[in-house]
Amino acid sequence: MVCAVSTALLTAVGGVGSAQASSHREAPLTSGDPRIDNTDVYAFVAPDATDSVTLIANWIPFEEPNGGPNFYPFQDGAWYDIRIDNNGDAKPDIIYRWVFKSVDKRGTSTFLANNGPVTSLDDENLLYKQTWTLTKITTGTKVTYKEIGHGTAAPSFAGEKSIPSYADLRDEAVTSITGGGKTYAGQADDPFFLDLRVFDLLYGGDLSETGTDTLKGYNVNTIALQVPKSEVSLKGDATKNPVIGIWSTTSKRPMNLATGKVVPKTSNVQVSRLGNPLVNEVVMPAGLKNAFNSVKPVADAGIAPVVKAVTNPELPGLLKAIYNIDAPPTPRNDLVEIYLTGIAKKAPTLDGSTAPIQADLNSQVLNGDVKASSFRPAEELRLNTSIAPAGSPNRLGVIGGDFQGFPNGRRLTDDVIDISLQAVEGAAASGHLVSALAEGDGVDANDNPFDSSFPYVALPNTTAVNSAASVLPLGAPNGRGGDGPAAWRAPVADGLLATTMALALVGGLTLVRRRRRGVLA
Repeated sequence: MVCAVSTALLTAVGGVGSAQASSHREAPLTSGDPRIDNTDVYAFVAPDATDSVTLIANWIPFEEPNGGPNFYPFQDGAWYDIRIDNNGDAKPDIIYRWVFKSVDKRGTSTFLANNGPVTSLDDENLLYKQTWTLTKITTGTKVTYKEIGHGTAAPSFAGEKSIPSYADLRDEAVTSITGGGKTYAGQADDPFFLDLRVFDLLYGGDLSETGTDTLKGYNVNTIALQVPKSEVSLKGDATKNPVIGIWSTTSKRPMNLATGKVVPKTSNVQVSRLGNPLVNEVVMPAGLKNAFNSVKPVADAGIAPVVKAVTNPELPGLLKAIYNIDAPPTPRNDLVEIYLTGIAKKAPTLDGSTAPIQADLNSQVLNGDVKASSFRPAEELRLNTSIAPAGSPNRLGVIGGDFQGFPNGRRLTDDVIDISLQAVEGAAASGHLVSALAEGDGVDANDNPFDSSFPYVALPNTTAVNSAASVLPLGAPNGRGGDGPAAWRAPVADGLLATTMALALVGGLTLVRRRRRGVLA
């Protein structure tokens, strides 16, 4: 019941009113330009850093581990931004901007990114790498730019012979920044777990197509940031103003190719955007996807098709038609709270009615220094940084009784597919899970365990996705302390032997899979 949910939320939040993803190949244009494609945004307070906020944004979906020789660099010169709205006006008050630059020593001598084992980011064997600069931009009456860090990104993981211990390189790539905190840029296992066969008539029309983690074995490029709460809070006061809105964007310079040369046309323009998971992927219809990536959040509430996609979404109608599951009537003001305003008793609805989820959780209207008149609904991932991390996190987040989880921010372990399916069927407003969707997509956790320390994401996979199940590098759990070769060895005989063994292994596994399919058929 709404009353029960409200009471539980208020108890967990502790009087916040007075005290204070997923997007893989979601749009036609970004699917053709993966280096600028935002995949997911995460925002949470980590158990080992409760005085800070952790923000993670990922790019480049479906990175096959063996996709050489170019692998998966960030795009030089593009703006990779994490944006913060702490006063609720749908405009960024703080922008953290990473810009990458390639350092390429290969020339015309080799196609390899390294010509020997790489044991550090400065190793002479590492022929191609990227450096980055991080600028903090504050807006308001005066826009200020301050460079707060620079470093080297951890490279794509070409394999354990090339990089004996990726964990060591990742630790080296974690860099302290001015103002307190740290950042990481580099490759990681894709932390988003789900069965993407939702696009096949919602899991086959009979929920038979569930239980396979579509992203198992794939990697992404990760940018992680951990800063003191005061660095991102309104007026630097995280006690009075604990709620922030977060989204990531990518901006690049358009290129004119008409003359036969690559000529930049203008300054960087926004080409990708991501806040809440699955919004552009599932909520926005095909004809809006490219446009939504270019729109600023401040415009959201004034674009009728965007508002309609939230207040009268397509997914509940499909669930009704295919599975005969009823959803609350439109307009869906409960979804307006989740996606456009944050959850609060006084959260503004778009039609002037009372907010249906009567609880105070994660809207900027709860910040003590926010004026209701300046608040504007916009699609952002909102986080109440005052809520302590759960001792035993529930993968269903808020609808599972864990108020530090999605849609209050998003942790790596939050099962956003199952949460979202429940939410569109009204579970957040009713306080009851929809039993017909209790099994969700059948994928409840990531294939690789997350780290307990920054940057928290798992190390990148190295096994080909189309071979055996993806595994972590040899060595200790999560690839830490793995033993690599003492010297670079590449005699022809060894290469032929390794190739023969690999082909035999793949052939054997293929035969096993065929036999298993025959037994199960």
